[in-house]
Amino acid sequence: MPVTRKTFFATPQDAEAAFYEAIERADIESFMAIWAEDEEIACISPGGPRLAGYAAIREAWLQVFNGGARLHFRIQTNTTLVNPFTAIHNLLEQITVEGQADVSAPVIATNIFLRGPLGWRLVLHHASLAPPSTIEPAKVLH
Repeated sequence: MPVTRKTFFATPQDAEAAFYEAIERADIESFMAIWAEDEEIACISPGGPRLAGYAAIREAWLQVFNGGARLHFRIQTNTTLVNPFTAIHNLLEQITVEGQADVSAPVIATNIFLRGPLGWRLVLHHASLAPPSTIEPAKVLH
């Protein structure tokens, strides 16, 4: 059951930043405050099932957060499309697990936000493992 929201996200970038910060803190209340209060919301994580609805997303992420692993993200935005009521962000997430410096996963993600009375809210997060060719090698300046 959705909780009453008080946070206003003025831009889709504000909502997206709060999304990744909440994951890094393993803060389920802040994480769920970013999602729209709608049963049509969906979240698909790499290798995971399609989670549809507020309760399913909350339960699955609560398990992730309670599992003890802390995730850290480095985000590279590839494209954004914004109109007055919809924003689509396609990005590359470089995910590392705290305490496991050699474990890193490049992920391609799409975040879709809708603007409503409480500002911008997430309606879809879809992430898939990135093929190795997606990762750009470090550029060396001579």
